[in-house]
Amino acid sequence: MHAFDASSLIYAWDNYPIGQFPPLWDWLADRIKAGNFVVSEVAFQEVRNKAPECAEWLDEQQIHRLPRTNEILQEAMRIKGLLGIVDDNYHSKGVGENDLLIIATSKVHNIPLVTDEGFQSRLPDVLSKCKIPTVCNFPQVNVDWVKFIDLIKASNEVFH
Repeated sequence: MHAFDASSLIYAWDNYPIGQFPPLWDWLADRIKAGNFVVSEVAFQEVRNKAPECAEWLDEQQIHRLPRTNEILQEAMRIKGLLGIVDDNYHSKGVGENDLLIIATSKVHNIPLVTDEGFQSRLPDVLSKCKIPTVCNFPQVNVDWVKFIDLIKASNEVFH
């Protein structure tokens, strides 16, 4: 099972148009219906705001949305503390509140996260500048993550 971040869903929607890549979207639909691909409620709302047609397609496939729970909120607060973020003083180049909830959802459910946020090869000088993959790699967070294209490659599917 994998949880999708909004960045990967929007990336796929924008870069692999359903009209030109129908076998890819059929595969995604099959994986969604089998319960192998899920999305946090927070990530789904981001998709709805930025790519409403994609959200409609996800609704049609009946993608399972993982709700925000107290356990997820507590985990997001813990991660926020690790990053040294106080109150709502998020850095514009780093994770935001929704990102922390998305990471926390994968952590609590112990499922890898599919994200296409930029990978930072070295830790930023200010931890609040960390992006999703970097936060996932923190030993205290330890959430497996993969880019959308790497998820496709790992599937060994051939799309005709």
